[in-house]
Amino acid sequence: MAKSKKKMKKAPRQARKVAPKTAKGKKAASKGTKRALAVKAAKQPTPKKSAKPIGRHAAEIVKAVAHSPKIPSYDELPVRAGAPAGAAWGVFGDDDEVGTINLLTPERVIAAAASIRSGKVFAMNLPINIPDPPLFTRGKHTHTVKIFPTADFVLDDYLDNFYPQSSSQWDALAHVKHPIYGAYNGIPDNQMTGRGGMRLGIDNLARRGIAGRGVLADLARYYDRIGKSIDFTKNKSIPLDDVQATLEEEGVAIRAGDILLIRIGWTKFYLSASEEIKAQLGKETVVPGIEASERTARWLWDNHLAAVASDSPALEALPKPAGEETEFLHFRMLAFFGMPIGEMWNLEALAEDCAVDGRYDFFLTSAPLNVPGGIGSPPNALAIK
Repeated sequence: MAKSKKKMKKAPRQARKVAPKTAKGKKAASKGTKRALAVKAAKQPTPKKSAKPIGRHAAEIVKAVAHSPKIPSYDELPVRAGAPAGAAWGVFGDDDEVGTINLLTPERVIAAAASIRSGKVFAMNLPINIPDPPLFTRGKHTHTVKIFPTADFVLDDYLDNFYPQSSSQWDALAHVKHPIYGAYNGIPDNQMTGRGGMRLGIDNLARRGIAGRGVLADLARYYDRIGKSIDFTKNKSIPLDDVQATLEEEGVAIRAGDILLIRIGWTKFYLSASEEIKAQLGKETVVPGIEASERTARWLWDNHLAAVASDSPALEALPKPAGEETEFLHFRMLAFFGMPIGEMWNLEALAEDCAVDGRYDFFLTSAPLNVPGGIGSPPNALAIK
């Protein structure tokens, strides 16, 4: 209960007049006034910076993101003279080596933090010895644990014949170049890693770091609901329409700078497959994946995605049927857009949790190995919900 204020009687107007102006009185009055003002100022609380409500702060972030530099549409490509049709060369600068990862601006990273709600963390790397045997003619590594002979309480270890792309991975932009038009941003062969130079290696992504909003399209669960299935032993192409329908049913909208994860259920299939099927896949890798058409490329670019990853070994279906060899999405994504591709990511636990809470967006971080001139790397990716 507030204390009642005492009523102050106003002094008669004449009594409130200033005392006669003697030199001494004036000095005293001046000192008294200064003292009173100092005391009054000391009693005043220090003004605090007003805290912005969370909603207002988020709105300002969205506003900042909305005013990010305009990215040309697919139909406006190319922007640089001499670049092939549909190539984003020069969009992020003529010397750029990280491509669409440039879309992960500080404002978008801040905005992505709003996707953290429960604090649950999902690691998305498979063990490095899965698939076993490795796919695409890659070799199998050996792991040796070393005991120091003079100090047997200390352990060390090393890997022999380690293929950084034999399990969950990012493809560096150097991984695939267009057979006619060449590598991303028109970087000549003699400057590319493995071909005379060191450019477009995975170390560019490692030094830059990957962090932003991730979105899961759980196509496998969508297919289960509508009674559709995938034969994982065939190179079936999954229509773009089905990826779009999955996102629509989940109620999640793609934003510029998002990292799209597409789960087709391949990892789940592989982990429960027979040894005979695994051995056959090691000899001849036949896998389903998303539609590899120009229509898909247009959709990926016009949504301004920072990267795309899947639990599929190649994102797209492989091998290509006769007559469709040039319909290779890797050409468009890596060589034309500079859009990193993730493959064989373990999305099972993340997908399960998304199905339970109905939320398909999350904060995603990834730290590829800093291998100078590397062609690929385990993603070391985490989804934080």
